[in-house]
Amino acid sequence: MTILCVRFQLPPMYEAALPGLLGLLEEFTPVVEALPPDGALADLRGAERYFGRDAVELASVIRVRALAHHGIDCVIGAGPGPMLARIALRDARPGVTRAVPADAVAEFLADKPVAVLPGVGAATARTLCEYGLDTLGRVAAAPLSTLQRLVGAKAGRDLHEKANGIDRGRVVPNAVSRSLATERPFDRDELDPERHRRALLSAAEEIGARLRAVEKVCRTLTLTVRYADRSATVRSRTLVEPTAHSAALAKAVYGMYDALGLQRARVRAIVLRAEGLTPAEQASHQLSFDPVDERVRRIEEVADRARAKFGPRAVMPGRLAA
Repeated sequence: MTILCVRFQLPPMYEAALPGLLGLLEEFTPVVEALPPDGALADLRGAERYFGRDAVELASVIRVRALAHHGIDCVIGAGPGPMLARIALRDARPGVTRAVPADAVAEFLADKPVAVLPGVGAATARTLCEYGLDTLGRVAAAPLSTLQRLVGAKAGRDLHEKANGIDRGRVVPNAVSRSLATERPFDRDELDPERHRRALLSAAEEIGARLRAVEKVCRTLTLTVRYADRSATVRSRTLVEPTAHSAALAKAVYGMYDALGLQRARVRAIVLRAEGLTPAEQASHQLSFDPVDERVRRIEEVADRARAKFGPRAVMPGRLAA
């Protein structure tokens, strides 16, 4: 077992702690892949040899250090590959690492529903279940030709390999600093769409101000809506052009929210993440002859100077991107 999949149990408004927690993992291995907003993959092959401990023992040390230094607990899955570690994480709980030994992969996967496999969406899972292939054990035992007839040649081959525990994935080191995130929790489960939209506007303005402060623009926005039953919906949108303009960010996030078509949803929190950050000086900008747009941009500059001088509360939220 050389791969850990770690999910930190971050409380609301604590997502900014993720870079520090990733630094904790990097004390053991440089091969760490951030999984925003609250997780990471870590390849411990070198660490096992260096520290003379296996992945499960190192996971215990990581958990203790996260609690001691950050006051944050975590759940950890361990396996021979990233896919297996992610699946193991589903069975993990605080204080106990769920580990999948390399010689017990088939037994571990046999009773799992097909939907746990990465890349198997609702439509594919429904198709497989219609033919009685509702568990990974049954999928693994099915002839490759049968799977390919059901879901296609390439998808069938991938499905057959994954169901048999063949994990070709790898941990790709990345930088969480290439993204910015903010969270808007509600005091109680919120049903009012207008309150949802105000939270979205506030989040977009904060992200815009933070991007401009570090002279960055973002290419992609990711919206996470967390519900009262602890489920969540995640949507991403690639922007027409990279931007740090609060009005453009707010328009994009409104579009993602409206596309969800929520009907009296009990929303617990809204998280907005800007990804694909690049230096603002390298970004192209479509010229606009709209005087309103130019005026709003000038107001943003004044507001940014006010924040820099008097603090983030110097500008009331909702005054710029409306």
